[in-house]
Amino acid sequence: MATATATGKRMYIDGQWCAADDGRTLGVINPATEEVIEEVAYGGRAETRRALEAAHRALPGWMKLTAWDRAKILKKTAELMRERVETIARTLTLEQGKPLAESRAEVLHSADTFEWFAEEGKRAYGEVIPHSVPGKRHLTLKHPVGVVAAISPWNFPVTLQARKIAPALAAGCTIVSRPASQTPLCLIQVFECLIDAGLPPGVANLVIGPAQEMADEFLENPICRKISFTGSTEVGKQLMRGCADQVKRLSLELGGHAPFIVFPDADPEIGAKIAVTGKFRNNGQVCISPSRFYVHKDVEKKFTEAAVEFARALKLGNGLDPGVEVGPMFEKKALQSTIELVEDAKRHGAKVLTGGKRCDRFDKGYFFEPTVLTNLSDRAKIMTEEPFAPVMPLLDFSRIDDVIRAANNTRYGLAAYVFTNDLTVAWRMAEGLEAGIIGINDPVPATPQCPFGGMKESGLGRELAHEGLEAYLETKYVSFKLRDS
Repeated sequence: MATATATGKRMYIDGQWCAADDGRTLGVINPATEEVIEEVAYGGRAETRRALEAAHRALPGWMKLTAWDRAKILKKTAELMRERVETIARTLTLEQGKPLAESRAEVLHSADTFEWFAEEGKRAYGEVIPHSVPGKRHLTLKHPVGVVAAISPWNFPVTLQARKIAPALAAGCTIVSRPASQTPLCLIQVFECLIDAGLPPGVANLVIGPAQEMADEFLENPICRKISFTGSTEVGKQLMRGCADQVKRLSLELGGHAPFIVFPDADPEIGAKIAVTGKFRNNGQVCISPSRFYVHKDVEKKFTEAAVEFARALKLGNGLDPGVEVGPMFEKKALQSTIELVEDAKRHGAKVLTGGKRCDRFDKGYFFEPTVLTNLSDRAKIMTEEPFAPVMPLLDFSRIDDVIRAANNTRYGLAAYVFTNDLTVAWRMAEGLEAGIIGINDPVPATPQCPFGGMKESGLGRELAHEGLEAYLETKYVSFKLRDS
């Protein structure tokens, strides 16, 4: 099947690639070179409304397909993503900045998500419920929520949309996807995979444009029955308020401030390697990135020395260059925020052990040195605000109850990490930490078959796993009164 190319026409509505109604475009910038990669269509509310209407028209036909027929399209999409992984990964690195190896892993993880939900869609089971009144029978059926809006940020532009598109389509919903305006190109290529896999017109639509304007259409248009959002806690709260008027369904995966806790029973050098791997992946621009490192006093010195050594050894550069482990920050604004975050910590007494400034080896690009801080004050912003930055603050502790209390002392509850070989300690931490995702000796815990989501102000609901499918289904209860025999 020939690829349905999106060249020059960058939104996808009702089975057609299209420009913005008024011809507006937006330049996509490479954060490693600060150059414009490509101009893309930049739509608005009218295009969003048309996309919702197209999804609404396509909904009855898509719902009527069997789960097996929908699965064929999702599986084929996964196959095509794997075949085109190098092309999509290169595009992802160009527009987002992460090293090519990380981009490749993101595309393959997303392909796995499509394949997993292709199968999980076949298990949208209802149940037969024992009756208590003679002559009655009770059962439940699963019904698609309807038309879904998917809003995602720039840090994982393929993964975060795949976690919404795949379960929504598997459940029988239709969808309108709105990626971050700064990183739409790799998702366009994923949509090409969906199209070439045989997706009917209108079932999945792609719009690019201003976040607030498009969100307003999603919120106010009754066609849209659910919004799935990944992003900041502040925007999540705005969406909650907006959804109230129509009691619109909502899934939220929001901010995090994950603790990483190192106990003395395990090798501190190995722990430091795991910690650095988790912290500096995608420059710390990860919602589940560890951001407060609590190290037991008995191993503090060895851990700190090893962490500094590993951080200094990381290769910084253009994500397309061989061997690069840390690319540029996503945009100039993110770079400036990181500079201010470190300066604030220093004003409150923090000591920089390595890094701490914009990398001066590059004439262009938003490069910041991997940074390790110690002597942190509770008043420093990095201790209370979500730090989307390559900055690793080290703290110490001596008692398990104290570190649990400190780790939980945040409005966030998305992820937490523990490094220990003691089973009792591991269980106490798993039960005591207030986080939806807990990695024990595992800095990268996300996988399609396991639930992903947070507690407290880190979100509502779960993505991935069977919970991720349930998020796009309604439960219908049916009661039968039989004729008297």
